Amino acid sequence: MRIIGIDPGLQRTGWGIIEARDNRLSFVAEGTVTSKPKTDLADRLMELHDGLVEVIETWAPREAAVEETFVNKNPTSTLKLGQARGIALLVPARMGLSVGEYTPNLVKKTVVGAGHAAKEQIQMMVKTLLPGSGNAGPDAADALAVAICHAHHRETQSRILAGGR
Repeated sequence: MRIIGIDPGLQRTGWGIIEARDNRLSFVAEGTVTSKPKTDLADRLMELHDGLVEVIETWAPREAAVEETFVNKNPTSTLKLGQARGIALLVPARMGLSVGEYTPNLVKKTVVGAGHAAKEQIQMMVKTLLPGSGNAGPDAADALAVAICHAHHRETQSRILAGGR
């Protein structure tokens, strides 16, 4: 199963793609989609949209996982991050992928073992779990952590959904 993890951000949206086979995870690709800070919000969101479409078309994941928004002290920043997150949810859904959502603390707990782990700990653990990764920066590492979280939790979610029908 090929999974794309997405760490939404208005300036930099990290993405990471892994393969999950049984209990084995392997690194496929990672990167960052960026938007130009001096342009209008609508244009920035379009840049994120187009970049994520290109990534999904190129790497053909079957499922997506998106990190939930961390609430900032600045309400304007939180709103803009929420809009970028909307693009991160919309693009894979429109392309036919099922989309999972995970809180930052759950991602950290799944990957590092502690819900309040530092970014450096996440990056180190992602590099350990996915040899060959770690060259695209912290946003891509966070996205790979989201994909790892999804890979570990998707079976449980499938069972819960099946039981509810």
